[in-house]
Amino acid sequence: MAYSEDHIALAAEYALGTLDADERAQVETMMAVDTEYTALVHAWEYRLGVLNQMVGSVEPRPIVWENIKAAIGHSTEQQAPLVLPEAPPPPPPEPPAEPVASPVVAGAPPVAMDLSIDNSNVIELAGRVRRLRSVASIATALAAALVAMLAVQVYRPELLPEALRPKPRIQTVEVKTPAPSPVPSAQYVALLQRDAGSPAFILTVDAATKNFTVRKVGADAEPGKSFELWLISDKLQRPRSLGVIGGGDFTARPVLSSYDNDTINTATYAVTVEQAGGSPDGNPHSAPVFTGKLIEAVPPAAPSPAR
Repeated sequence: MAYSEDHIALAAEYALGTLDADERAQVETMMAVDTEYTALVHAWEYRLGVLNQMVGSVEPRPIVWENIKAAIGHSTEQQAPLVLPEAPPPPPPEPPAEPVASPVVAGAPPVAMDLSIDNSNVIELAGRVRRLRSVASIATALAAALVAMLAVQVYRPELLPEALRPKPRIQTVEVKTPAPSPVPSAQYVALLQRDAGSPAFILTVDAATKNFTVRKVGADAEPGKSFELWLISDKLQRPRSLGVIGGGDFTARPVLSSYDNDTINTATYAVTVEQAGGSPDGNPHSAPVFTGKLIEAVPPAAPSPAR
């Protein structure tokens, strides 16, 4: 049910205890016949009860009670007689105004003019203004209480009751440590050349990944022919092809991953001249033209000590 501003103001003032006897009787009558209005009154009591919880009890000093008794005439000392000031003489009455004669129509009965003024609207408006001021005062008090409560929750939460204290918030922070930088691996190099002359190819092998790179330095394949790289080891029954060396300056292959480190480091690497595209059956068809063995060019870096 929708209630007017007067009804809401009455409910709030009833919760505050500022109504006179007639208004309290009016509110209690409405509560007896209307359960929703009873809930409205209880809601105001709950809202204003928070303000009462935030204000601690203060015991007045004894001198306050003595001052109150003295103010209402209950002091034990002899009171001076109360002397009222003399009232000023009333102003002289003004002469009555001349009545204004209204036009009289011939044959028409005289008309009586009602000069009384209806003041019921003035009284009703004054009561409404008073209730609106009460509602504004209550709203201002609630706003101030909420601001004070928020400030206390932020700066001094221990002063609030347990039910009004903010719950602690737990935040989990994940700290990621940087990944350790990879340790450089050993590098092996073989100069593939003929009869200790100038190298035709430079073979580089990474010990960690077992990837190799062939750089062409001073060899040019014949037209219709291709250079093919081979791995020759006593641990193998026959030479193993590592692929055709491309026509560019660098050729990279990952095919050494199927061999162990000892075989890779002790083997002989040879280059033969094969038909275009390499050996068709996986066997060399000519004598090695350029050969060489791996030597360690860059040693593996020692791991840094843990901090």
